[in-house]
Amino acid sequence: MEELLRLLAEDAPGSELARAAGNDAAARELALRIRAGMDASKKREAELSALVDVARELASARDPGSVLHTIVHRARTLIGTDVAYLTLFDPARGDTYMRATDGSVSAAFQQLRVPLGAGLGGLVAETYKPYWTADYPKDHRFRHTSPIDDAVGEEGLVAILGTPLIVDGAFVGVLFASNRTRRPFNREEVSLLGSLAALAAVTIVQVRAAAETAAALEQLSAAHAGVEHAAAAHDRFADIVLSGGDVDAIAAAVAELLDVWVVLVDALGNELAVAGDVDHDLARKAAAASESGRLTRVGDGWMIAATAKGERLGALVIGGVDELSGADQRIVERAAVVTALVLLFRRQAAEQSQRAQADILADALSGNSEPRALADRLRLLESTRRLPSTVVVAVCRGDHSAVLARLPAPLGEKLVLAGPYAGDLVLLLALPDAVATARTLSEVARRVGVTIAVVGPAAWGAPLVDTHQRATRLVTTMLRLGKYGQSAAPDDLGVAGLVGAAAVDVEAHVDHVLGAVLTYDEQRGTDLIGTLQAYFAASQSPTRAAAALHIHPNTVQQRLDRITALLGEGWQQPEHALDVQVALRLLTTLRG
Repeated sequence: MEELLRLLAEDAPGSELARAAGNDAAARELALRIRAGMDASKKREAELSALVDVARELASARDPGSVLHTIVHRARTLIGTDVAYLTLFDPARGDTYMRATDGSVSAAFQQLRVPLGAGLGGLVAETYKPYWTADYPKDHRFRHTSPIDDAVGEEGLVAILGTPLIVDGAFVGVLFASNRTRRPFNREEVSLLGSLAALAAVTIVQVRAAAETAAALEQLSAAHAGVEHAAAAHDRFADIVLSGGDVDAIAAAVAELLDVWVVLVDALGNELAVAGDVDHDLARKAAAASESGRLTRVGDGWMIAATAKGERLGALVIGGVDELSGADQRIVERAAVVTALVLLFRRQAAEQSQRAQADILADALSGNSEPRALADRLRLLESTRRLPSTVVVAVCRGDHSAVLARLPAPLGEKLVLAGPYAGDLVLLLALPDAVATARTLSEVARRVGVTIAVVGPAAWGAPLVDTHQRATRLVTTMLRLGKYGQSAAPDDLGVAGLVGAAAVDVEAHVDHVLGAVLTYDEQRGTDLIGTLQAYFAASQSPTRAAAALHIHPNTVQQRLDRITALLGEGWQQPEHALDVQVALRLLTTLRG
């Protein structure tokens, strides 16, 4: 007996204890029982020590992902299984999903979702109790489903132990230890995995709470920064409006506040202001993409319409940024409101200016105001405007609402006054030549669909009144001749353009029709004008004209070819030929 006690004290193995007991069966049994108890105590001590280490390791973890990896790795090590894994509860879908694994090789298994009540894990999740089996594929205590059995089969799992993760009665998930060969699990292993699961559940909840708190603090900090940023933007926009700033200032402010490029366009898509390194193709597409008053993602850019009282006045397009925070989006929306306000102010100012111009124009065309008074009123309207000595008058008839918007820049710079008068739109332009002006306006007439008559230039006072009346008669004549959507000066209409013309216009008309031929004769000493007169006197017969001129018919044809080169193709056609004949008659009259 003394020998047995010594061996027990020295932690001798069971084989030595049995040898020392000899034939004393009672002593041998007692010694082995004491030995088993000591082994169990040491194992329990080791397990407790391991749990303390796990608790310390989990307590130091802050990242949810690392916590879960630590849990499954420790479960696999402590229980001594091939695989350990953990599923988490999804309240939105009412099932559990695979969140962490250790020792797993199957992609399908790692993506498995387990409905409550299905399989071993589903039963643990539904009952909040641990379950285990030495041979899961053949264990019919569990409700087998194809997705679960297929995933378990692909992973090659046979023996499975699962225990719930619960904190304060709330279900968190399930912790598993599993073997690829048949293996029974004893109650000590179930208890050990349960202890680990209890530590894991508390840690998961704490880490989640810490992460949520950190996220909330970060959002609060971001919100505070966003409020300050929005306040700065509000002050900036308010300064722009109160100081009378224009859309250029708005574009520059948005570009600086958000570090983006900005394009502001009007209701027709014309660029009003740009700031930054603009992608113009993207800006054009985005500006036409939506009528919405809300910020909208368009391709790689963002667009928001600037609206007032339901009317789209323009749009703001930004780019050069992948995402906009909520605070930044509100800044863009505020910028759109300020843009609409500025554009509304601009339109109201333009309407007031147009009304003032219309009043000045009406007095000028009716002869009710002296030129000096007109000049003073024009300077009051715009200090940089000056009254030129003469102007060309353009009368636009038809739907002329878009004429001013379509004026090319060179004409816009020469526009002195514009406005409605007697149902027409009248333009007074500081230009010296009616014919050239009519040609420039021809594209506007075609695109807008109006008919434009151009007469002048004329001095202010009675000459301007008379010129406007002639332009009015000319546009009426153009419409009677079917020249819709065209622009013309009196000389462009030939004989029809002489209606109401003064004597000085007759000379201009002759020069307009025959000037090229007259200049050629004067410079070269030829008489192409005489050939023209003989040609028409002979009813446009080159042979009879040659006889009348006593020259060869080929010579007449050569002269006619030269005239075609000077007057252009088509001068022998009936309408144009009449203009040439009338000009020849008027030339004879003028030469006396």
